[in-house]
Amino acid sequence: MMEAEDKTDMSTLEFTRNENPTIGVEIELQLVDAETFALSNSIEPILDRLPAELKERVKPELMQCYLEINTGVCRTVAEAGDDLRTTIEAVERVTNELGLKLFWAATHPFSSWRSQEITVNDRYFRLVELMQDVARRLVTFGLHVHVGVDSGDKAVMICDRMLRHLPLLLALSSNSPFWEGRETGLHSNRSNIMEGLPTAGLPHRMRNWSEYIWLVSHLVDTGFINTIREIWWDIRPHHLFGTVEIRVCDMPANLDQVLALTAVVQCMVQAMSEEIDQGTYQSDYHPMMVQQNKWRATRFGPEAELVNSDDYRQYSVQRTVEQLIDMLGPMAERLGCTGELQSASQLPGSTGSQQQLVIFEETESRSEVVRRMLEANRS
Repeated sequence: MMEAEDKTDMSTLEFTRNENPTIGVEIELQLVDAETFALSNSIEPILDRLPAELKERVKPELMQCYLEINTGVCRTVAEAGDDLRTTIEAVERVTNELGLKLFWAATHPFSSWRSQEITVNDRYFRLVELMQDVARRLVTFGLHVHVGVDSGDKAVMICDRMLRHLPLLLALSSNSPFWEGRETGLHSNRSNIMEGLPTAGLPHRMRNWSEYIWLVSHLVDTGFINTIREIWWDIRPHHLFGTVEIRVCDMPANLDQVLALTAVVQCMVQAMSEEIDQGTYQSDYHPMMVQQNKWRATRFGPEAELVNSDDYRQYSVQRTVEQLIDMLGPMAERLGCTGELQSASQLPGSTGSQQQLVIFEETESRSEVVRRMLEANRS
């Protein structure tokens, strides 16, 4: 999915209206050498060899060891899956010729950020000049899911209502237990790294589109950011696409997990959109509870105990996701993603972080972690 131009006139920023809860999915995959399994700064030869029809689907990112794949605008989760699968297969034909593999994880088990090269792009160079090592350390890979909504005000309100659910999505997607060749003790070290950015992490609560525009305008006017694209919150409105964009997730271990999480997100956003239309009261929650839960998801992943903001009791990730699936079942039937939504109940116990840690416990080899993950999680 294409981003807006860097220079945006905030005074005329308008939200693109979507009448339906369309989906756009972005996945960030690692480029690794097929023999050593180390990260490879190889995006340029891949882009050079891609057929012209994929130029809008496959993009470079900050570092040359990244490859970003974007869907078009999809109506169903199954359509998004077909879109991604087609592009992945085409990319893999190119990477196989170059002796490379696509690794599905949110950090690399042993390659260092110090060895990664910045993609040749003026915007990336400006970002690194501004952020220094905070930016250079961003060798992390995530899943972003867009869902269409019909107004900027609604997008902001949905972002607010979704905050309490973001830790669950992080726990279900956790896939970054290693950093700099070490076991970190965290299931999502990517989340920890991302929060080093001054405009990342959980967003501030905002009441409407005007307040969002006011805030971003002041960040630009005061020189804190150069462009709206430098807002990296875990969830944000996207004016150009007319979506709510959920960015909290680690890059899961395979496409099936991506589609399960996409189904959860689409169903939640549409359910909240309809609640807002009906004037349903949004029960309050304390931001500190969300922060606590996000830390628990970062540390323990699918094994976390999450605090429910309604009764302030602790529940397992398994029970929390099962309750959410039950609640969203009727919506999933309407949106045609019942199977994908139900499969989210299988994520606790099979996240990428758990798979990596089991392999490392058995082999004590980080390269073997990459090799076995590549073998087990083929698209």
